[in-house]
Amino acid sequence: MLKLRYLYTNEDLAAMILRNWEFDEDSLEMFQYYRISSNAIYPFRREGAVQLLRFAPIAEKRKENVEAELAFIANLRTEGYGVMEAVKSKRGEELIEVRTPWGDYYASVFKRVPGVQIGKTELRDGIVFSHGQALGRLHKLSSHYEPMGSKRWCYEDVLMWIEEELAEFPQETAALREAERLRVYFAQVPKTVRNYGLVHYDFEYDNVFYDEATSSCYAIDFDDAMYHWYAMDIEQALDSLKDCIPEESYERKKQIFIDGYQSEHELAEGFEAIVPACRRFANLYGYVRVLRSVAEQWENEPEWMVRLRERLERSMVGKASQFDTDIQ
Repeated sequence: MLKLRYLYTNEDLAAMILRNWEFDEDSLEMFQYYRISSNAIYPFRREGAVQLLRFAPIAEKRKENVEAELAFIANLRTEGYGVMEAVKSKRGEELIEVRTPWGDYYASVFKRVPGVQIGKTELRDGIVFSHGQALGRLHKLSSHYEPMGSKRWCYEDVLMWIEEELAEFPQETAALREAERLRVYFAQVPKTVRNYGLVHYDFEYDNVFYDEATSSCYAIDFDDAMYHWYAMDIEQALDSLKDCIPEESYERKKQIFIDGYQSEHELAEGFEAIVPACRRFANLYGYVRVLRSVAEQWENEPEWMVRLRERLERSMVGKASQFDTDIQ
């Protein structure tokens, strides 16, 4: 996620950036429905259709990662996969760099996908199956994907980034040991085209939309995509499912999800063996992202920032709970 200093609404900034694209002037009122986490997202309309402006400070992103994300999305679309569509700017670019009074930003615009977030549905068996099926097809396509230009980073790059960030926090020795423990563990896990490739990383219920008209799913937000074992995506998706349904229904719904997945892509043998390590990886990555986000503090912070900081710091406790324990 972005540092706290960037998590405030700035409609003037959003409007300044948006003027690099075509849009309906009267739709700027939709900016009130903004959201900010790893990027700032501001909705608007073009010729009556909802589109989404996405931007983030250049200092917070790696350009090659953003370029590789857009290329992967374009490839998925050519394969008929349900995914968001990037919109070219007035200059014909999908990614632009913008200089503003508030700093320099990377920005893109996407068309809104059809349907509703899966987490806002009743999670019927057919919807859960479709969710698993969509992830299986994503991995099937990923296993054949060869990027022509920039390439997304891999889990090893992420661990290196974690260690670089932790250098600013010398007290975080347990997190640093966790990074090394995961590096050693994953170095021993075989990589094949069936079990390893470019994963979404965040294929959870707020990033997958279900369209009743077509009984299919559409994925958004590939901002965290990386090369990892496909088990990483499966673990994240099932963890999201666990949060959305009664505990007594989980095992049955999990099997439905897995059945949907296997209708498109065969599960690699022994994939469940690395699931605990994948969960540890997600917890460590999340921990360090929050750590750097809340590190800066100011006097007389606004109330929303105080509450957010407290909530984020509480979340770190759970993410760190397994540090300094063996990976089972």
